[in-house]
Amino acid sequence: MERQTFSSGTKWEPVAGYSRAVRVGPFVVVAGTTAWDERGEIVGVGDMHAQAVQALRNLEHALTAAGSSLRDVVRTRAFVTDIRRWEEVARAHGEFFRDIRPAFTMVQVSGLVDPRMLVEIEAEAIVPDAPRK
Repeated sequence: MERQTFSSGTKWEPVAGYSRAVRVGPFVVVAGTTAWDERGEIVGVGDMHAQAVQALRNLEHALTAAGSSLRDVVRTRAFVTDIRRWEEVARAHGEFFRDIRPAFTMVQVSGLVDPRMLVEIEAEAIVPDAPRK
């Protein structure tokens, strides 16, 4: 199967040797995605819900670039810096996945690359063979 990589254009991808998303056949995997906007600024500093929403928008953009969509997502993982605030991330996840309902895991981590980051989200998707109706 052909392997395709998709970049978000960040300066860190070539440094760390990773891609925002990788597609092999019908499988799409999106790397951990944070709340960076198109200007390279972190959205929602101090606001976990706003950061989760921006991360999910960025994740959706990566899926689209790989020929996929939120409807194809079968698994998501959220890494949060304060599990006591889990409902903020869960609410954002529900706003994007309420009717799709992928398998979802949330875990607390001691920190992310930038201390202003509160959440990072990754996803796995399977693109159907048949065209959608």
